[in-house]
Amino acid sequence: MTFESCAEASIFYKEYAKRAGFSSKIRNSQRNKETGAIKNQLFTCKREGKRRCDIPEAEKTNPMSPANCPARMFVHIDKVTQRYVISKVVLEHSHPCYADLAEILPQHRELS
Repeated sequence: MTFESCAEASIFYKEYAKRAGFSSKIRNSQRNKETGAIKNQLFTCKREGKRRCDIPEAEKTNPMSPANCPARMFVHIDKVTQRYVISKVVLEHSHPCYADLAEILPQHRELS
């Protein structure tokens, strides 16, 4: 799958996240030093990573802690076509995802 820009890839992954029932974030991106254009970008599940504190989850005020989720999508620019191409995708999550409750996640909320 190819995209014209990184913004288009970001919109695609955000829509996929909404349909699958999770929140997404941009983990990192690299820019070309000369032009400043984005060379590649990594989109991940918002719950990727490991917990860093020793407080039990039951005592935390915000129970949405990282769950070491491996779900991600990596896009990079193709040097020949100058379009962004998906090169790595992991669709499995280490936590439950609820597509019917995606509207209540902060990333997917919309004002009427």
